[in-house]
Amino acid sequence: MTGIPDYVGPCAFGIEMGVLLPGCDLQSQVIEALEEVVEDGFLTDGDTICLTESVVARSQNNYVTKAEIAQEIREGCTLTPEQTIGVVFPITSRNRFVPILAGISRAVPDGKVIVQLQYPTDEVGNRTLPPEVAAELEAETDDHITTDDLDRRYPHPITEIDYIQLYRETIAEEGAEPTIFLSNDPERILEYQPDAVIVSNVHEREKTREAVAAYHDNVLTLQELANDETNDAWSEWGLLGSNMSSGEKIKLAPRRADQFAVELQERIDDEFDKQVHVIINGDGAYKDPSSGIYELADPCAVFGATPDLEDTLRGGVKYKFLVDKYHEEEKSREEISEILAAEAEEHHVESSIESEGTTPRQLQNIIASLADLLTGSADAGTPLVLVKGITGSSND
Repeated sequence: MTGIPDYVGPCAFGIEMGVLLPGCDLQSQVIEALEEVVEDGFLTDGDTICLTESVVARSQNNYVTKAEIAQEIREGCTLTPEQTIGVVFPITSRNRFVPILAGISRAVPDGKVIVQLQYPTDEVGNRTLPPEVAAELEAETDDHITTDDLDRRYPHPITEIDYIQLYRETIAEEGAEPTIFLSNDPERILEYQPDAVIVSNVHEREKTREAVAAYHDNVLTLQELANDETNDAWSEWGLLGSNMSSGEKIKLAPRRADQFAVELQERIDDEFDKQVHVIINGDGAYKDPSSGIYELADPCAVFGATPDLEDTLRGGVKYKFLVDKYHEEEKSREEISEILAAEAEEHHVESSIESEGTTPRQLQNIIASLADLLTGSADAGTPLVLVKGITGSSND
């Protein structure tokens, strides 16, 4: 092969890497995977290398256990086994939150766990109640819906999981007494007089914490758990971005992902004399128009990136608008092509007519979302993604 043809525009390729085990030398395995890419002429200056956060965390052996979470909560919140924990606004997810909820519940095996869910959807769009049912019950209950107010079960419309029942069973399996209710007011949890409150939403966590902490002095967010860097396993994101693993283990988000990205960038330069960008990507930052689910259950789409991508908006001009504009001015196809090529080299502020209609987005979030679409939740076996033509790379 001799690289990508000149007529190909921006594109991305999933690169197979085989089985990646905990504690592996991930950077060396990336280099090994890229050797064939380089031989085929696919890797050029300006390309972006994306790695899923999960394989970076796996290579770091970044796992904690439910028992460790329970112990940290007991110590951090000074709880005894018979006390009560409030859990505010968790997302409804088997792989994301059920293992965490088990750890929280294990902290008070002789006590109570009160879970407050949002409705009609959680923070990332997973439905907890049908909208019409939610509207009716909100009016009847003054935004405090208990399980006694529900005339039947309302499973998730896609997974068909009854998360209220699942969360109740998860708590009970750890010995604690479960109570689950729905309200969009975070202060409602205080009516249950919890001894500690774990703020469990992702993107609005600080806003939720501020509301609860105004009336309660024992409040933690998920980011404050499993984030002690003196431990073998930790992340600056704490339990945010964590995921189920086997048995008792929970895989954390990677730690110091920015540092990993820079080191990998330097390694690729040393090995292949190629200057590339590197991103450690999480969930894609997009919303599915059919289900209404916002994919970003991670705290961010980009856990780490090389500084060359920092705070960069994707540039460009409104191609369709300019073609129509110059066509109306009776310019030829060749003339329009030349003008567009020149316009592309110019910098246009976001408010300019040339850029009108181009949504201002962080470049690294766009690339990370593209990479996530290729790898996906089902894991296509391609945790390494090569992105070309978006950050000015050449196809020569």
